[in-house]
Amino acid sequence: MERAVPHAVPLGQIEVFQALQRLHMTIFSQSVSPCGKFLAAGNNYGQIAVFSLSAALSSEAKEESKKPVVTFQAHDGPVYCMVSTDRHLLSAGDGEVKAWLWAEILKKGCKELWRRQPPYRTSLEVPEINALLLVPKENSLILAGGDCQLHTMDLETGTFTRALRGHTDYIHCLALRERSPEVLSGGEDGTVRLWDLRSAQEVQTIEVYKHEECSRPHNGRWIGCLATDSDWMVCGGGPALTLWHLRSSTPTTVFPMRAPQKHVTFYQDLILSAGQGRCVNQWQLSGELKAQVPGSSPGLLSLSLNQQPAAPECKVLTAAGNSCRVDVFTNLGYRAFSLSF
Repeated sequence: MERAVPHAVPLGQIEVFQALQRLHMTIFSQSVSPCGKFLAAGNNYGQIAVFSLSAALSSEAKEESKKPVVTFQAHDGPVYCMVSTDRHLLSAGDGEVKAWLWAEILKKGCKELWRRQPPYRTSLEVPEINALLLVPKENSLILAGGDCQLHTMDLETGTFTRALRGHTDYIHCLALRERSPEVLSGGEDGTVRLWDLRSAQEVQTIEVYKHEECSRPHNGRWIGCLATDSDWMVCGGGPALTLWHLRSSTPTTVFPMRAPQKHVTFYQDLILSAGQGRCVNQWQLSGELKAQVPGSSPGLLSLSLNQQPAAPECKVLTAAGNSCRVDVFTNLGYRAFSLSF
């Protein structure tokens, strides 16, 4: 297992170094393999660890089954986001996106297939990439982050085809309305913007912090998470976690959660959210808190729902954030166990 450790250091010091690394670790991103049996997690040291969900969930699982099957150095800086195609794991964080073949990762080859950097304004600019979004119908990838733009990349040719401009500060999150096709983006400027991918135009702007029922000036105006389901959107961050009707730009439900939320997703008839604090929150669409399920990390940054039909036995929710652990929930009621980086 590869780890970034100093050269020519006595074994005892290496163990101390690795223990300190784990103590100060943050896991920013997760992605499930196309077969549904593996989970990749990316941390603040630029490392990606791949866990075998099928081994960890087996009735014969041991402690070793909850550790990575492979760990490799993917980026120089943090791995802020990852997504998986039917063949590739795509990772980003330090101004560029890289591709890795899942088949090679699982053979422990871990050789970078390609890397691409969006056309930034100057050669000196290397803004982080905070969000990746696949658009399957176009076979394209959308990247967004520190340069306040959405960049579209053709996955077949590797070329960047357009840049969508409108945000005035960092973009933190993206979500796809597949039927439209339209993309939602949320950022530090406090806006959620809706983009038509056919015309490459911004078609709607919601200034969330300007709505009194959502506004929380003491937390700021930033939008740190969003998700969409047909004509509905849920978003949060500095402003309260809120359900919106997109066509009318109307906030319909404000969820009574004080802590800023960093990740949100629709799941069946629920909304799942996580952020400051140990709990994964389960909300009814009406705003009622159905459950808070505690995990092992003091703060959560990402949730991942494994719903790959190829591996129904690995259907789990995983949560990660400010620790070296990835919590695994075999149902939404309790944490079954934790994977450890």
